[in-house]
Formats: sequence, structure tokens, C-alpha cells
Amino acid sequence: MEQSHIQNENNPVIAPKLLLSGDDSGDRILKIIGDFDIDSIGPMGGVIDEIINYLKDNNAKIATIDTVKLGKFDTSGAHLISKLIEHENMPKIIGNHQSFERLLNEIDKYHDTEFIEPVETDIFVLVGKRVWDSLKNAWAELVSTISFVGATIYSLVKSIFSPQKIRWTQTVAIMETAGFNAIPIVFMLTFFIGVVITFMGAQTLQSFGASVFVVELLGWSVLREFAVLITAIILAGRSASAFTAQLGSMKMNQEVDAMSIMGLEPMDVLVIPRVLALLFMMPILVFFAMLAGLLGGGIVSILSLDMSVQMFLTRLQENVGARHFWVGMAKVPIMASIIAIVGCRKGLEVENDVISLGRNTTAAVVQSIFMVIVVDAIFAMVYNELEI
Repeated sequence: MEQSHIQNENNPVIAPKLLLSGDDSGDRILKIIGDFDIDSIGPMGGVIDEIINYLKDNNAKIATIDTVKLGKFDTSGAHLISKLIEHENMPKIIGNHQSFERLLNEIDKYHDTEFIEPVETDIFVLVGKRVWDSLKNAWAELVSTISFVGATIYSLVKSIFSPQKIRWTQTVAIMETAGFNAIPIVFMLTFFIGVVITFMGAQTLQSFGASVFVVELLGWSVLREFAVLITAIILAGRSASAFTAQLGSMKMNQEVDAMSIMGLEPMDVLVIPRVLALLFMMPILVFFAMLAGLLGGGIVSILSLDMSVQMFLTRLQENVGARHFWVGMAKVPIMASIIAIVGCRKGLEVENDVISLGRNTTAAVVQSIFMVIVVDAIFAMVYNELEI
């Protein structure tokens, strides 16, 4: 049996041709002649279908493929030839074509031998599986975070006893980008939060004839909660994502592996400077946030409530005092450590693809904000129990 395609004289490629021969045993020899690439196989689809029908009608199979006279061959030709082959029993190949067997095996990886019907799953089973998977992932994240926190504390203590090994130049550079550059946005946000607190609180307190207590409301809320929390959320979105992106890019470029090969510990070189930078800078940012919140609230009190500057400052000093300032500041080191550790951990978990970098950067922001809010709630409960 011979099936062929006659090429056009203007076609620069060698016309593809298939020769099928054999005896009554059912085994056939397929001889492939000419070019079987994207430029030449267009008219061969019908020929392939005729050969497939012939093999089915005669209960035959292709046992040998002759590639001695095969010319150009690419994945398009391999896809056509693969239709004629029983992929469970690959035929014997005659000839030494440099790419035929390799491309045929590559196409065979994507050959679907069986269609599997999707199993219908009950909605409750599906929801339960999703919940169980979420709990397992949350537990794995918790264990990984605790392990990373332990490694960070160990490296931090080791650095404290050997301060000459700390990379102070890198630490100061991170302090500038993660700290000083964030002062304007922190100042602006907490200023307007102080304005809103004073304005809304004054309206509520005026109905009770107690608008003068808006100073205490402003001082307690800004010093104890809002200045610290807003600063932490800003740093979580700004610095944690930056840390993850920086370390993730280094991980993708195999710079972290290169450090390990050179004998440098990534925890000491990459993580500790970032943790120290936030530990040094977050108290300064929170201090500016407290000043901005009190300033915004003071302006509203003076302009809207006809309160004098001296009266505002006196009530702030006598009824609020420094105790609430230190109550807010006590949270700062823990929140700074959380933001830096989560950002660095997610950065070091990035794999060698951009999708992993984006996924871990998003996770770093979400997890750091979530943990900051949880820690703030724990502090609030502890302070309430201790009546601080």
C-alpha cells in the first residue's frame, strides 16, 4: 500500500511520502520519506486518516519505522506519526535520524491513552476537604514561622555578643529606606486619624456636655493604639513586601546559594540587618506618629471647640501623662520583629519562578498585618487584666 503527496514544483521542501508494507502477520513497516515539518505536512492529514482506517480494518499495527530517507522533522511531524503508533508498544526504528526518536518520545509524554471521567464530589465533602487543607497549611505555616523565629533569635543573640560581625553599613541603608523614607506617609496618616478621632469624639461628647474630655479620648487612643497600629500596618505593607521582593530576587538569581557556598550565613547577612533596622527605626516612626496624631487632634480642638492651647496641653499632661506613651511603646519591638521576620522568611521561601515571588510577597503582607493586629489585641487584653 502506498500513500503519498506530490509536492508543488515551487515548493522548496522535499515532498513527504509514507510507504506502508508488510505480510499477513499483522505487523507493518512504515517507511517515511521526505520532510515532515510544519512547512510540508499540511496535506498529509487525510493520508494519516487513511492509514489509520487501513490498520483498523486489517487488524494490523506498525512494528517497524524506516527513517533512512526522512528529511526535516519537527514536533508537528512527530504529532502526525504518533497517531499511527501504539504507544504501549513502541515500534522498532531503522535509520539514524538525529531528531526522530527524541521528538517522538517527547510527543509521547503528552499522549492521552485514556480519558478519565471526573468523579462527582459532594459539596459538603469538598468544603470539608478545603477546610482540612487550610488547617494543615496554617499549621505548617505556624511551625515554619516558629522555627524561623528561633533561628533569628539565635543569630541575633550571636550578633549581639559579636557586634563587629554585624553589617552596619547594610543596616543603616535599610534604616533609611524602611524607616526615614516612611516618616512622611506615617505622619500624614496619623495626623488625619487624630483629626477624625477628635472631630467625631467631640460631636458625641457634646451631646453629654462633656466635650472637654475629647483631649483624654485623643491622648489615650493615639498613644496606646492608633499610632502604633497604623505605623505597624504601613511598615507591614511597605517594608515586609520590600524584604520579600529583595530576598526573593536574590533567591531566584541563586545569590543566596552563592553566599552559602562562600561560607556566609544568609541569616547573618540578610535577615539580621533587616531585623535590626526595623527595631531601631520603628520606635522613631511611632514617636512621629504620636506627635502627628496629637497635633491633628489639637488643631481640631482649638479651632472647633474654642479650647485654648494652654488648656489642651494642660489636660493632656495631667490626665493622659507619660504612662500611656510607654504603654504604646512597649508593643513596638515585638511588632517590628514580626514584620521583619515574616518578610525575610517569605523572601527565603521564594522558588525559581516569578509566580512564587508574587505569591510570597502577597503572603508576607497579609500575614504580617494579621499577626500585628493579633498581637495588638493580645496586648490590649493583657493591659486590661493588669489594669494598666
